[in-house]
Amino acid sequence: MEKTAKIAHPGKMVALINQKGGVGKTTSTVNLAASLALADRKILVLDFDPQGNASSALGIDRQAASSGPTIYNALIGEVKLSETVRPTEVDGLFVSPANADLTGAEIELVTAFAREMKLKAAIAEVKDQYDYILIDCPPSLGLLTVNALTAADSYLVPLQCEYFALEGLSQLINTIGLIRQSTNPNLKEEGILLTMFDGKTNLANQVVDEVRKHFGEQVYQSVIPRNVRLSECSSFGKPIMLYDVNSKGCSAYLSLANEFLARNQQLEMPATIPTMAGEAPGLATKVTPPPFNPATAAEI
Repeated sequence: MEKTAKIAHPGKMVALINQKGGVGKTTSTVNLAASLALADRKILVLDFDPQGNASSALGIDRQAASSGPTIYNALIGEVKLSETVRPTEVDGLFVSPANADLTGAEIELVTAFAREMKLKAAIAEVKDQYDYILIDCPPSLGLLTVNALTAADSYLVPLQCEYFALEGLSQLINTIGLIRQSTNPNLKEEGILLTMFDGKTNLANQVVDEVRKHFGEQVYQSVIPRNVRLSECSSFGKPIMLYDVNSKGCSAYLSLANEFLARNQQLEMPATIPTMAGEAPGLATKVTPPPFNPATAAEI
């Protein structure tokens, strides 16, 4: 199906970042991207993690990723970024894949001129061709993450609903401050996304309350539950809406995309997305996201 909605905010770049691993960052990147694509937006996922999990979750395995140029080759200037972009099963969703070669970029760029700007320079070629570009950052605050934050217009922090989740936030906020002072003074907060929520535990609810108390409206109302189907779909190389549209995980990410677009004040035509009933009016401009309800957010 051809895209009919015109690009309102060409190439807004959002870095999904958390230096702690296992918080649902890649899962959120892939499934938010797929949800936005199903809402008739043209989306590019930049897999900027040497583990290449976002690539495999979108159907590009390690062997396939190595069969052509990757984001690594674009980063070091061997090819244009457009030469690395590959389609996915979802219409309107594209990915620039990564593999273990990207690990070497951390070392190769150390002595490079303007090393923090390499990704920004590479993205410039394709930026206006997409509505949104989502960058899946590695679980660290190294040179790759600095490149992602330098290139990004905003950052989104997936935050696991567990006790130690808040501990790393201070270091991340400090890094954001340094980026703003040096390479990207216009970097904005896209928000905080609560992930891996288990409504059956008091601790998860306490973490949600604490995060909302400290960060207020920065925290998305949509909450991603701990959901087995979300874990399974990545191993099959599919986003959740192509794997199990009836799952709580799918509903959560469609709700997140709805809220994401509402926050970005898209003035486009309403789109149509799949739901449990088949099809329903999609992610319209001024839809108010449903209020967070711990009882219904928990996995059944």
